[in-house]
Amino acid sequence: MSVSERPVEAPSGVDPKLLELLICPVSRSMLVYDREAGELVSKKAGLAYPIRNGVPIMRESEARLIES
Repeated sequence: MSVSERPVEAPSGVDPKLLELLICPVSRSMLVYDREAGELVSKKAGLAYPIRNGVPIMRESEARLIES
């Protein structure tokens, strides 16, 4: 199954195709959706970007630091 065919379960209100396209603005690496926290996580940058009202907030100043 190719990446584009892979089913993606999106948070409420966020288009799954959008989640596949987003990258971390700091590290330029892939993001992982953390369903429990409602965040997009960049393991490389050590940051978690919030999703508010179905909109990913991709600003470094809005992200929280995560423990490696």
